[in-house]
Amino acid sequence: MSALSWVRGVNGTLGWVAPQWVASKMRSVFMTPRERPPRDWEMPLLAKSERITLRFGLSALRWGQGPTVLLMHGWEGRPTQFASLITALVDAGYTVVALEGPAHGRSPGREANVVLFARAMLEAAAELPPLQAVIGHSMGGASAMLAVQLGLRTETLVSIAAPARILAVLRGFARHVRMPPKARSAFIRKVEQDVGIQASRLDVAHYQLDMPGLIVHAEDDGFVSVNESQLIHDAWFDSRLLRLEEGGHQRVLADPRLIEGVLLLLSGRSLQAHQSA
Repeated sequence: MSALSWVRGVNGTLGWVAPQWVASKMRSVFMTPRERPPRDWEMPLLAKSERITLRFGLSALRWGQGPTVLLMHGWEGRPTQFASLITALVDAGYTVVALEGPAHGRSPGREANVVLFARAMLEAAAELPPLQAVIGHSMGGASAMLAVQLGLRTETLVSIAAPARILAVLRGFARHVRMPPKARSAFIRKVEQDVGIQASRLDVAHYQLDMPGLIVHAEDDGFVSVNESQLIHDAWFDSRLLRLEEGGHQRVLADPRLIEGVLLLLSGRSLQAHQSA
């Protein structure tokens, strides 16, 4: 029996008679990232990086010289997953600072969530030069959009394979681990208590995004539905939506069209104008 099958079996039984206990256990599972070491293809870029420590012990990697671009990886992710994009940005004359989110890499903490990621970005920005762009992947994209609501200042913003609604993420996790209705509701309440914000408020429909932006999502993303990208685009007046036929949830980070779109955004040109030229 797989670990997931065992968890589903326990939740399906105890979730009816002890919903609070199951909710607490699943809250811990949901908030605790597993360590994912770099792949071989990430090692050359990692070797070229400068490791820096920001306030409160937050760890980051830095490359290049020039205007600053801040990157935030996703859940259980790493800075070097952006290897192709980082290389292109450095070659184009930018400084890239890629954070290791709370409870990831060498950054402190045992648990993490989208709000902690957003606050980490604010903490990092307070020690960095003015940001030309903030780029986030998956939960990092959701946290970047939230960070802007909390006061993060950036000239441009890029969301890659990000969810538009955190409540949908919580409900999806609860279904995935087969929590019965009472345990599911208790789980969401416990997460809300930890993050300090109602999950329904963590939704781009309530956000003010007033900088130029790029939204990238692959049609075959098996982790975050491509439909989320349209919700983000609908809520973000000055955004460009780039939907790719393939790229999944991770491979999309190396897609040349994503890299081109980011560089065009940073140069102040629209992707559509470039493609129609």
